[in-house]
Amino acid sequence: MTTTQKSAERGFHPGKHRNRAGQFLLGLSLMLIAFNLRPLFASLSVLLPEVVRQTGLSASGAGYLTTLPVLCLGLFAPLAPRISRLVGPERTLLIVLVLLALGTALRGLGGMYGLFIGSAMAGAAIATGNVLLPSVVKRDFPKQAALMTGLYTMALCGGAASAAAFTLPIVHWFDNSWSAGLVVWAVPAAAVAFIWAPRAMSSQYGPGRAGGRPGGLGRDLLAWQVTFFMGLQSALAYCVMGWMAPILRDRGLDGVTAGIVVSVSIMTQVITCLLIPAVAVRCKDQRMINAGLALLAAAALVGMLFGPLSAVWIWAVLQGIGQGGLFAMAMTVIVLRSPDPHIAAQLSGMAQGFGYLLAAFGPLLVGVVYSATGGYAATGWLFALLGVGAAINGWGAGRAIHVKPGPPGRQPSP
Repeated sequence: MTTTQKSAERGFHPGKHRNRAGQFLLGLSLMLIAFNLRPLFASLSVLLPEVVRQTGLSASGAGYLTTLPVLCLGLFAPLAPRISRLVGPERTLLIVLVLLALGTALRGLGGMYGLFIGSAMAGAAIATGNVLLPSVVKRDFPKQAALMTGLYTMALCGGAASAAAFTLPIVHWFDNSWSAGLVVWAVPAAAVAFIWAPRAMSSQYGPGRAGGRPGGLGRDLLAWQVTFFMGLQSALAYCVMGWMAPILRDRGLDGVTAGIVVSVSIMTQVITCLLIPAVAVRCKDQRMINAGLALLAAAALVGMLFGPLSAVWIWAVLQGIGQGGLFAMAMTVIVLRSPDPHIAAQLSGMAQGFGYLLAAFGPLLVGVVYSATGGYAATGWLFALLGVGAAINGWGAGRAIHVKPGPPGRQPSP
């Protein structure tokens, strides 16, 4: 009897262990990629007053700047499934990381034009990464979809929280250079690109192997409810990442403290991102969870706007609980409402394409309202409406059924 046969009799299977190790490394890599998809937003948020002051950017210009990458999320998300079918998801994610690193660096090194061009470039990269992560999870972790969704959404929140907490201290370290505070977040994106490159380049996934193109989802009510749920909760999230620090500074907090408050809120999201999907998939459906989280996130955001500053930490934690769970559920329902990975990619592209176009109006309207009124008080109505809208659509998206595509597209080449 050979050594391999003896090992097999004892219950040791080398291929099985290698497969587990490969799955662990793949999951870890996806988390590292996800970590880099949010610092772009939070880093600018905490630096916005300095950027406005040192560049002469107007209040409306600041609104456009915070809105631009969110708008790009909507414009470029529908293209992600097509690119993935041509070159494969692994290589597409490598392109995402390279463009993200270049765009993030350009924001701090290219002056006023670089701020806008770099934000657009990085936003396009983030849009593509956002869409592909759910479909990769559906494909490679079919039995652990809820756990993996929680882990990578946790990593997304962790990236945002890190940028909110550390950007201003980094700026102070580099002699109050706001450009350094933006450029530094290109470093982790570039590092993960090097880590991911060997897997991407060795991938055998190509144009002839991408599978048939699923039919359209434009006539499916559930798909639209998932889309509006994603868009409205994202509008709330980007109001937090884009404007909560300026709002708190306007209320009297110093820049570092305001950044820490936002970071605490986002770090709380890390916990709920991990816990909520695991609980939700064990429920009969997710309607109550979706609606309750939406109302909590909006109510806590209004509390941070109007409540006493002494209670701002409590509101920050409550907002983090609501927003983190809300974002995790928006990503989870894409997986749960999809019958297979191809439709998951398409639903993800639709939800994040149309959804982020809708979400772009959130931070834009905050800037418009501030420019028109000279204050942030009126934005409370906006936050409340976004929360109610997310709750209504979250109720529909939480139904335990699958989306139903229309007639299928062209079958793959043999």
